[in-house]
Amino acid sequence: MAVVEYKCPSCGAALRFDSSRQKLFCDSCGNEFDVEAMNSYMEGDEKDSFDWPEEDNENEWLESELEELVAYSCPSCGGEIVTQATTAASSCPFCGNPAIYTKNISGMLKPDCIIPFKLNKKQATEAFEKFFSNKPLLPPMFKSQNTISEIKGIYVPFWLFGCSAKANATFRGTTSRSWSDKNYRYTETRHYALKRSGNISFEDVPVDASKQADDAYMQAIEPYRYVDIKEFKTSYLSGYFADRYDEDVEECQPKANERITRSTIQQLASTCSGYSGVTEESSSVQLQQAQTRYALLPVWMLSVKYNGEDFHYAMNGQTGKFVGKLPIDNARYLMFLIGLSAAFTAIATFVASLLI
Repeated sequence: MAVVEYKCPSCGAALRFDSSRQKLFCDSCGNEFDVEAMNSYMEGDEKDSFDWPEEDNENEWLESELEELVAYSCPSCGGEIVTQATTAASSCPFCGNPAIYTKNISGMLKPDCIIPFKLNKKQATEAFEKFFSNKPLLPPMFKSQNTISEIKGIYVPFWLFGCSAKANATFRGTTSRSWSDKNYRYTETRHYALKRSGNISFEDVPVDASKQADDAYMQAIEPYRYVDIKEFKTSYLSGYFADRYDEDVEECQPKANERITRSTIQQLASTCSGYSGVTEESSSVQLQQAQTRYALLPVWMLSVKYNGEDFHYAMNGQTGKFVGKLPIDNARYLMFLIGLSAAFTAIATFVASLLI
Protein backbone atom coordinates (compact mmCIF):
# COMPACT_ATOMS: atom_id res chain seq x y z
CA MET A 1 0.00 0.00 0.00
CA ALA A 2 1.37 3.41 -0.99
CA VAL A 3 1.83 5.97 1.78
CA VAL A 4 1.16 9.65 1.01
CA GLU A 5 2.04 12.47 3.42
CA TYR A 6 1.20 16.14 3.44
CA LYS A 7 4.75 17.46 3.17
CA CYS A 8 5.88 21.01 3.86
CA PRO A 9 6.85 22.60 0.53
CA SER A 10 9.52 24.61 2.37
CA CYS A 11 11.42 22.01 4.41
CA GLY A 12 9.83 18.66 3.54
CA ALA A 13 8.64 17.82 7.08
CA ALA A 14 5.20 16.37 7.75
CA LEU A 15 2.30 18.80 8.14
CA ARG A 16 -0.54 18.58 10.67
CA PHE A 17 -3.89 20.37 10.83
CA ASP A 18 -3.69 23.04 13.56
CA SER A 19 -7.09 23.71 15.15
CA SER A 20 -6.14 27.16 16.44
CA ARG A 21 -4.86 28.37 13.08
CA GLN A 22 -7.38 26.38 11.01
CA LYS A 23 -4.49 25.67 8.65
CA LEU A 24 -1.90 22.98 7.99
CA PHE A 25 1.16 23.75 10.12
CA CYS A 26 4.77 22.64 9.94
CA ASP A 27 6.32 22.04 13.36
CA SER A 28 9.77 22.00 11.80
CA CYS A 29 9.98 25.39 10.07
CA GLY A 30 6.83 27.10 11.40
CA ASN A 31 5.21 27.70 8.02
CA GLU A 32 1.44 27.37 7.64
CA PHE A 33 -0.63 26.57 4.59
CA ASP A 34 -4.27 26.96 3.58
CA VAL A 35 -6.15 23.64 3.30
CA GLU A 36 -7.56 24.37 -0.16
CA ALA A 37 -4.21 25.53 -1.49
CA MET A 38 -2.41 22.46 -0.14
CA ASN A 39 -4.98 20.08 -1.65
CA SER A 40 -4.52 21.75 -5.03
CA TYR A 41 -0.73 21.51 -4.59
CA MET A 42 -0.90 17.81 -3.66
CA GLU A 43 -3.19 16.99 -6.59
CA GLY A 44 -1.23 18.87 -9.19
CA ASP A 45 -3.66 21.82 -9.27
CA GLU A 46 -6.56 19.50 -10.06
CA LYS A 47 -9.68 20.35 -8.06
CA ASP A 48 -10.82 17.63 -5.67
CA SER A 49 -14.19 16.47 -6.98
CA PHE A 50 -17.02 14.14 -6.11
CA ASP A 51 -18.65 11.43 -8.20
CA TRP A 52 -22.44 11.43 -7.89
CA PRO A 53 -24.07 8.17 -9.05
CA GLU A 54 -27.46 8.84 -10.58
CA GLU A 55 -29.38 6.48 -8.30
CA ASP A 56 -28.04 7.09 -4.80
CA ASN A 57 -25.87 10.26 -5.09
CA GLU A 58 -23.14 8.68 -2.94
CA ASN A 59 -19.65 10.17 -3.01
CA GLU A 60 -16.70 8.09 -4.05
CA TRP A 61 -13.14 8.38 -2.84
CA LEU A 62 -10.41 9.48 -5.21
CA GLU A 63 -7.63 6.94 -5.57
CA SER A 64 -5.12 9.45 -4.20
CA GLU A 65 -7.26 9.95 -1.06
CA LEU A 66 -7.52 6.20 -0.42
CA GLU A 67 -3.73 5.95 -0.51
CA GLU A 68 -3.48 8.58 2.27
CA LEU A 69 -5.79 6.84 4.75
CA VAL A 70 -5.76 3.61 6.73
CA ALA A 71 -8.19 1.98 9.15
CA TYR A 72 -7.41 0.49 12.57
CA SER A 73 -9.65 -2.04 14.26
CA CYS A 74 -10.02 -2.36 18.03
CA PRO A 75 -9.90 -6.02 19.05
CA SER A 76 -11.88 -5.24 22.21
CA CYS A 77 -14.91 -3.13 21.22
CA GLY A 78 -14.74 -3.55 17.44
CA GLY A 79 -14.48 0.16 16.73
CA GLU A 80 -12.90 1.06 13.39
CA ILE A 81 -10.90 4.27 13.35
CA VAL A 82 -9.78 5.94 10.13
CA THR A 83 -6.67 8.12 10.10
CA GLN A 84 -3.86 9.18 7.82
CA ALA A 85 -1.24 6.59 7.00
CA THR A 86 1.35 8.72 8.80
CA THR A 87 -0.52 8.63 12.14
CA ALA A 88 0.37 5.75 14.45
CA ALA A 89 -2.68 4.21 16.13
CA SER A 90 -1.68 3.13 19.60
CA SER A 91 -5.06 2.76 21.32
CA CYS A 92 -8.80 2.92 20.77
CA PRO A 93 -10.29 6.34 21.69
CA PHE A 94 -13.53 4.63 22.73
CA CYS A 95 -12.36 1.94 25.17
CA GLY A 96 -8.65 2.71 25.57
CA ASN A 97 -7.45 -0.72 24.40
CA PRO A 98 -4.72 -1.15 21.75
CA ALA A 99 -5.85 -0.77 18.14
CA ILE A 100 -4.08 -2.46 15.25
CA TYR A 101 -3.93 -1.86 11.51
CA THR A 102 -6.26 -4.03 9.46
CA LYS A 103 -7.10 -2.68 6.01
CA ASN A 104 -7.68 0.43 3.93
CA ILE A 105 -11.04 2.19 3.63
CA SER A 106 -11.91 1.08 0.13
CA GLY A 107 -15.68 0.81 -0.31
CA MET A 108 -16.53 3.26 2.47
CA LEU A 109 -18.70 6.26 1.65
CA LYS A 110 -16.76 9.49 1.43
CA PRO A 111 -17.95 12.28 3.77
CA ASP A 112 -19.72 15.25 2.23
CA CYS A 113 -18.55 17.73 4.83
CA ILE A 114 -16.57 18.24 8.02
CA ILE A 115 -16.39 20.66 10.95
CA PRO A 116 -12.67 21.08 11.68
CA PHE A 117 -11.33 20.99 15.23
CA LYS A 118 -11.31 24.42 16.88
CA LEU A 119 -9.87 23.33 20.25
CA ASN A 120 -6.58 21.54 20.82
CA LYS A 121 -5.42 18.84 23.24
CA LYS A 122 -4.26 21.34 25.88
CA GLN A 123 -7.68 23.02 25.89
CA ALA A 124 -9.36 19.61 26.24
CA THR A 125 -7.18 18.82 29.28
CA GLU A 126 -7.98 22.21 30.83
CA ALA A 127 -11.69 21.64 30.21
CA PHE A 128 -11.47 18.30 32.06
CA GLU A 129 -9.82 19.97 35.07
CA LYS A 130 -12.51 22.64 35.10
CA PHE A 131 -15.20 19.96 34.76
CA PHE A 132 -14.32 18.22 38.03
CA SER A 133 -13.46 21.35 40.03
CA ASN A 134 -15.88 22.48 42.77
CA LYS A 135 -17.73 19.16 42.83
CA PRO A 136 -18.68 18.61 46.51
CA LEU A 137 -19.36 14.86 46.18
CA LEU A 138 -16.09 14.08 44.38
CA PRO A 139 -13.60 11.89 46.30
CA PRO A 140 -10.92 14.17 47.81
CA MET A 141 -8.07 12.21 46.17
CA PHE A 142 -9.53 12.23 42.65
CA LYS A 143 -7.95 15.55 41.75
CA SER A 144 -4.43 14.42 42.66
CA GLN A 145 -4.62 10.72 41.78
CA ASN A 146 -6.56 10.59 38.52
CA THR A 147 -4.45 9.84 35.46
CA ILE A 148 -5.45 10.70 31.90
CA SER A 149 -4.51 7.44 30.22
CA GLU A 150 -5.67 8.48 26.75
CA ILE A 151 -6.77 11.69 25.06
CA LYS A 152 -7.63 11.51 21.38
CA GLY A 153 -9.04 13.94 18.87
CA ILE A 154 -11.45 11.96 16.73
CA TYR A 155 -13.84 12.88 13.95
CA VAL A 156 -17.07 11.02 14.74
CA PRO A 157 -19.32 10.13 11.76
CA PHE A 158 -22.79 11.67 11.71
CA TRP A 159 -25.72 11.66 9.33
CA LEU A 160 -27.24 15.13 9.10
CA PHE A 161 -30.95 15.02 8.32
CA GLY A 162 -33.09 17.79 6.90
CA CYS A 163 -36.79 17.85 6.04
CA SER A 164 -40.02 19.79 6.30
CA ALA A 165 -42.67 18.73 8.80
CA LYS A 166 -46.43 19.25 8.50
CA ALA A 167 -48.12 18.75 11.86
CA ASN A 168 -51.53 18.77 13.53
CA ALA A 169 -52.03 18.32 17.25
CA THR A 170 -54.74 18.58 19.90
CA PHE A 171 -53.88 19.64 23.44
CA ARG A 172 -55.90 19.95 26.62
CA GLY A 173 -55.30 23.21 28.42
CA THR A 174 -56.39 23.82 32.01
CA THR A 175 -56.80 26.88 34.20
CA SER A 176 -57.75 26.96 37.86
CA ARG A 177 -58.64 29.47 40.53
CA SER A 178 -59.32 29.05 44.25
CA TRP A 179 -61.21 31.01 46.87
CA SER A 180 -62.70 30.37 50.29
CA ASP A 181 -65.31 31.54 52.72
CA LYS A 182 -65.55 30.98 56.47
CA ASN A 183 -66.72 27.40 55.96
CA TYR A 184 -65.21 26.04 52.75
CA ARG A 185 -62.37 26.38 50.26
CA TYR A 186 -63.31 26.18 46.57
CA THR A 187 -61.28 25.34 43.47
CA GLU A 188 -62.59 25.82 39.95
CA THR A 189 -60.78 24.05 37.08
CA ARG A 190 -61.62 24.77 33.48
CA HIS A 191 -60.62 22.54 30.55
CA TYR A 192 -60.02 23.75 26.98
CA ALA A 193 -59.57 21.83 23.73
CA LEU A 194 -56.66 23.43 21.89
CA LYS A 195 -55.99 22.63 18.23
CA ARG A 196 -52.75 23.59 16.57
CA SER A 197 -51.29 23.01 13.10
CA GLY A 198 -48.30 24.28 11.21
CA ASN A 199 -45.25 23.66 9.05
CA ILE A 200 -41.65 23.72 10.20
CA SER A 201 -38.34 23.08 8.42
CA PHE A 202 -35.34 21.27 9.88
CA GLU A 203 -31.71 21.38 8.76
CA ASP A 204 -28.74 19.32 9.90
CA VAL A 205 -30.40 17.24 12.62
CA PRO A 206 -27.44 15.07 13.73
CA VAL A 207 -27.48 11.33 14.44
CA ASP A 208 -24.13 9.68 15.14
CA ALA A 209 -23.37 6.81 12.78
CA SER A 210 -21.01 4.87 15.04
CA LYS A 211 -22.11 1.99 17.21
CA GLN A 212 -19.07 2.50 19.44
CA ALA A 213 -19.80 6.18 20.16
CA ASP A 214 -22.03 6.68 23.20
CA ASP A 215 -25.30 8.13 21.85
CA ALA A 216 -26.03 9.91 25.13
CA TYR A 217 -22.61 11.55 25.14
CA MET A 218 -22.84 12.56 21.48
CA GLN A 219 -26.21 14.25 22.08
CA ALA A 220 -25.03 15.83 25.32
CA ILE A 221 -22.12 17.68 23.66
CA GLU A 222 -24.44 19.27 21.07
CA PRO A 223 -25.06 21.69 19.54
CA TYR A 224 -22.48 22.21 16.84
CA ARG A 225 -22.26 25.50 14.96
CA TYR A 226 -22.81 24.49 11.37
CA VAL A 227 -21.68 27.88 10.13
CA ASP A 228 -18.15 26.40 10.37
CA ILE A 229 -18.90 23.35 8.20
CA LYS A 230 -16.52 22.78 5.31
CA GLU A 231 -16.38 20.63 2.21
CA PHE A 232 -14.53 17.45 3.20
CA LYS A 233 -10.78 17.37 2.54
CA THR A 234 -8.51 14.59 3.77
CA SER A 235 -6.01 17.18 5.01
CA TYR A 236 -8.36 18.07 7.89
CA LEU A 237 -7.66 14.58 9.29
CA SER A 238 -3.95 15.26 9.67
CA GLY A 239 -3.03 14.59 13.31
CA TYR A 240 -6.47 13.22 14.23
CA PHE A 241 -8.44 10.00 14.04
CA ALA A 242 -11.72 9.54 12.20
CA ASP A 243 -14.20 6.88 13.25
CA ARG A 244 -15.54 4.70 10.45
CA TYR A 245 -19.35 4.75 10.20
CA ASP A 246 -21.05 1.40 10.78
CA GLU A 247 -24.70 2.54 10.82
CA ASP A 248 -26.13 3.58 7.47
CA VAL A 249 -28.83 6.14 6.75
CA GLU A 250 -31.64 3.59 7.01
CA GLU A 251 -30.51 2.52 10.50
CA CYS A 252 -30.25 6.12 11.75
CA GLN A 253 -33.44 7.41 10.11
CA PRO A 254 -35.81 6.31 12.94
CA LYS A 255 -33.75 8.27 15.49
CA ALA A 256 -33.90 11.38 13.33
CA ASN A 257 -37.65 10.95 12.75
CA GLU A 258 -38.30 10.59 16.48
CA ARG A 259 -36.23 13.64 17.30
CA ILE A 260 -37.84 15.79 14.58
CA THR A 261 -41.34 14.65 15.53
CA ARG A 262 -40.76 15.39 19.22
CA SER A 263 -39.35 18.84 18.44
CA THR A 264 -42.29 19.63 16.17
CA ILE A 265 -44.86 18.76 18.84
CA GLN A 266 -42.91 20.78 21.40
CA GLN A 267 -43.00 23.79 19.09
CA LEU A 268 -46.79 23.48 18.69
CA ALA A 269 -47.22 23.06 22.44
CA SER A 270 -45.18 26.22 23.07
CA THR A 271 -47.91 28.26 21.32
CA CYS A 272 -50.45 27.20 23.97
CA SER A 273 -49.71 29.98 26.45
CA GLY A 274 -51.87 31.34 29.24
CA TYR A 275 -52.75 27.96 30.76
CA SER A 276 -51.64 26.43 34.04
CA GLY A 277 -51.19 23.07 32.34
CA VAL A 278 -51.04 21.74 28.77
CA THR A 279 -51.32 18.04 27.91
CA GLU A 280 -50.98 16.48 24.45
CA GLU A 281 -54.00 14.37 23.49
CA SER A 282 -53.34 13.52 19.84
CA SER A 283 -50.91 14.47 17.12
CA SER A 284 -49.97 13.77 13.53
CA VAL A 285 -46.64 14.70 11.92
CA GLN A 286 -45.82 14.15 8.26
CA LEU A 287 -42.20 14.48 7.12
CA GLN A 288 -41.46 15.50 3.56
CA GLN A 289 -38.56 16.51 1.30
CA ALA A 290 -36.00 14.53 3.25
CA GLN A 291 -32.32 15.32 2.72
CA THR A 292 -29.23 13.73 4.22
CA ARG A 293 -25.51 14.33 4.14
CA TYR A 294 -22.60 12.51 5.70
CA ALA A 295 -20.43 14.59 8.02
CA LEU A 296 -17.47 14.19 10.35
CA LEU A 297 -17.77 16.21 13.58
CA PRO A 298 -14.88 16.86 16.01
CA VAL A 299 -14.83 15.19 19.45
CA TRP A 300 -12.09 14.93 22.06
CA MET A 301 -12.24 11.56 23.85
CA LEU A 302 -10.58 11.23 27.26
CA SER A 303 -9.99 8.05 29.25
CA VAL A 304 -9.13 8.49 32.93
CA LYS A 305 -7.94 5.87 35.41
CA TYR A 306 -8.74 6.32 39.09
CA ASN A 307 -8.73 3.79 41.90
CA GLY A 308 -8.52 0.90 39.42
CA GLU A 309 -11.51 2.06 37.36
CA ASP A 310 -11.79 3.58 33.89
CA PHE A 311 -13.85 6.74 33.35
CA HIS A 312 -14.61 8.04 29.86
CA TYR A 313 -15.36 11.63 28.84
CA ALA A 314 -16.17 13.50 25.64
CA MET A 315 -15.76 17.12 24.62
CA ASN A 316 -17.13 18.98 21.62
CA GLY A 317 -14.00 19.80 19.62
CA GLN A 318 -15.60 22.97 18.28
CA THR A 319 -17.47 24.52 21.24
CA GLY A 320 -15.75 22.93 24.27
CA LYS A 321 -18.91 21.46 25.82
CA PHE A 322 -17.75 18.67 28.16
CA VAL A 323 -19.64 15.59 29.45
CA GLY A 324 -18.88 12.47 31.47
CA LYS A 325 -19.50 10.66 34.75
CA LEU A 326 -17.43 11.43 37.83
CA PRO A 327 -16.83 9.09 40.79
CA ILE A 328 -18.78 9.79 43.98
CA ASP A 329 -17.45 9.66 47.53
CA ASN A 330 -19.99 7.45 49.33
CA ALA A 331 -19.27 8.97 52.73
CA ARG A 332 -19.81 12.50 51.42
CA TYR A 333 -22.95 11.40 49.60
CA LEU A 334 -24.37 9.89 52.80
CA MET A 335 -23.61 13.07 54.74
CA PHE A 336 -25.28 15.09 51.98
CA LEU A 337 -28.45 12.98 52.26
CA ILE A 338 -28.45 13.30 56.05
CA GLY A 339 -28.04 17.07 55.79
CA LEU A 340 -30.79 17.30 53.18
CA SER A 341 -33.14 15.26 55.35
CA ALA A 342 -32.37 17.44 58.37
CA ALA A 343 -33.06 20.58 56.34
CA PHE A 344 -36.44 19.27 55.17
CA THR A 345 -37.32 18.27 58.73
CA ALA A 346 -36.45 21.75 60.03
CA ILE A 347 -38.55 23.41 57.30
CA ALA A 348 -41.51 21.10 57.99
CA THR A 349 -41.29 21.82 61.73
CA PHE A 350 -41.18 25.54 61.13
CA VAL A 351 -44.19 25.47 58.80
CA ALA A 352 -46.13 23.32 61.26
CA SER A 353 -45.43 25.79 64.06
CA LEU A 354 -46.97 28.56 61.99
CA LEU A 355 -50.16 26.59 61.49
CA ILE A 356 -50.70 25.76 65.14
